[in-house]
Amino acid sequence: MKIGFDNEKYLKMQSEHIRERIDEFEGKLYLEFGGKLFDDFHASRVLPGFEPDSKLKMLLQLRDQAEIVIAVSAEDIDEGKVRGDYGITYDMDVLRLVDAFQGIGLYVGSICVTKYSGQTAADQFIEKLTELGIRSYKHYKIPGYPSDVARIVSDDGYGRNEYIETDRPLVVVTAPGPGSGKMATCLSQLYHEHKRNIKAGYAKFETFPIWNLPLKHPVNMAYEAATADLNDVNMIDPFHLEAYGETTVNYNRDVEIFPVLNAMFTQILGESPYKSPTDMGVNMAGNCIIDDDVCRQASEQEIIRRYYQCMCDLKRGKDCKEDLYKLELIMKQAYLSPEDRPVVGAALAREEKTGHPAASIELPDGALITGKTTDLLGASAAVLLNSLKELAGIDHELHLVSPEAIEPIQRLKTGYLGSHNPRLHTDEILIALSISAASDKNAELALTMLPKLRGLEAHSSVLLSSVDEQTFKRLGLRLTCEPKYEENNKKYHKH
Repeated sequence: MKIGFDNEKYLKMQSEHIRERIDEFEGKLYLEFGGKLFDDFHASRVLPGFEPDSKLKMLLQLRDQAEIVIAVSAEDIDEGKVRGDYGITYDMDVLRLVDAFQGIGLYVGSICVTKYSGQTAADQFIEKLTELGIRSYKHYKIPGYPSDVARIVSDDGYGRNEYIETDRPLVVVTAPGPGSGKMATCLSQLYHEHKRNIKAGYAKFETFPIWNLPLKHPVNMAYEAATADLNDVNMIDPFHLEAYGETTVNYNRDVEIFPVLNAMFTQILGESPYKSPTDMGVNMAGNCIIDDDVCRQASEQEIIRRYYQCMCDLKRGKDCKEDLYKLELIMKQAYLSPEDRPVVGAALAREEKTGHPAASIELPDGALITGKTTDLLGASAAVLLNSLKELAGIDHELHLVSPEAIEPIQRLKTGYLGSHNPRLHTDEILIALSISAASDKNAELALTMLPKLRGLEAHSSVLLSSVDEQTFKRLGLRLTCEPKYEENNKKYHKH
């Protein structure tokens, strides 16, 4: 796969920039960490070469200076809010994050329960943390937040919050998801540090939008597509333009809140250290793009994928019409259409030719491999086998799994497990292939090609079952589907 981003340069520049920011504030910096610390797959898709764990690697370079505070909203705990990618509640995800951070050698200092107002579920979570020996602190809801600056920056506002004891010069404030109160946690700490005559600073580490790329650069537009459900809009930072005469990109929430933040900084510190939202950021990603065309093309594919995902969600019954309108506008602004995704045309052409659902995968050399629905295999299983054959240089006429081996699996599915679909799913054909590999060298060779599927584009002419979708995801394939079911008389896919 073509590389457009220098990951090593990024790790070096980003960690150096954070150290400089710590020194600016005489040795104490609260760094709000936006986005995902673990597995930032969006960044790796739009910036080929960016490794999904880059943020963690960068933090590991600062491990002796850094401690982590995890913020979680008492309201989210009370409502049982769930992380979509992991399917676990935010309070459980906090414990997962603690294990994950400590498992790689990063120090987790404490948990801050924000927006606390006596929620029973939050109290139970705090008790659990105490039992586990994890320090926790409560930060309260402040009436008039964020506009009533005089009240917020007072003993009745931040002053009511419990002061989080920290030991190290870099305090990374992260959270299970958006709206957890990371920024408020940082500003509350600045207030308390100032009362203790400790000079501390605040900065924000947010990868997107990339401030020194053009507003309508596909990388930044892909971020808008990814956050269509959050009402985030990229915009020129007017404060930065006025202060420096330099055009930079930020997003609406930071621009809207900056006058309030500026007033808070002034009240807490005597003067604001920043003249713009862009000043607050610590983001060297734009300086590490080494092939702009590669990143543009990757980002354009991401925009189209987000568009397809939203159409499929809508077909499955999710209320996301407003999101689709935004994505359609982004597609127009980027001059994109589904035809700009080669796997789409390949899958649809194969479906039209056979009269049955089809799927396609684009290999690294640009070759488009298709698979059709048969009596034995679903189209997704077929295209997987065909792609593995092509990658391994195996004759497409050879059977990697014999029909005689597939038939007993079909009898098991329909005769004993109650399935209405006898065709093998992707996970089932991979298990069958693994069994064949014990006695067939071609099947063994095909299995070794599985890692080469990671990062490849794929498309299905119909909505896939959750089993097939998950298998494609685990293999690292970047899947899109047409927003239609295999059987038109069914509202929900039953296979």
